[in-house]
Amino acid sequence: MQIRPAKPLPITRFTKAGFEKIKQEYEDLKKERPGVLIDVQKARELGDLKENGYYQASKGKLRTIDSRMMNIAFQIKTAKIIDESASDTIGIGSTVLFSINGNDKTFQFVGDVEANPSEGKLSLLSPIGRAVEGKKVGDEIEVNTPGGVFKYKVKKIS
Repeated sequence: MQIRPAKPLPITRFTKAGFEKIKQEYEDLKKERPGVLIDVQKARELGDLKENGYYQASKGKLRTIDSRMMNIAFQIKTAKIIDESASDTIGIGSTVLFSINGNDKTFQFVGDVEANPSEGKLSLLSPIGRAVEGKKVGDEIEVNTPGGVFKYKVKKIS
């Protein structure tokens, strides 16, 4: 029987600020967890667990915290902090001013799990990110998004 080597873990890319934020979230959850454990214990002492809403809610909160902590621990373990030094091409850490079908819009490109489109923070794994990664000022790109096809022109990278 031949033993196969383990697959390497995937890399989770972060900006330095994003990595610090996720480490802080982990620490906050570690501090919150003991209080939730106490709630579970108190609820268990009330008796009938099947019809004990306090117990069910406390257990649910504990499961959520544990799940999130495991997820964050994996992200920290596989983290790669990307150098955000100024560049003339679009990458993680770039803040880019685009002309999109004639309208100006600014996006910041962040780590893989830091994205929040409502705040203008996009991942390079998004359809827009994949299309514009490595592009320079003056480049024009057609991007196929769930909302349709848009023409992006790179106006400024900082």
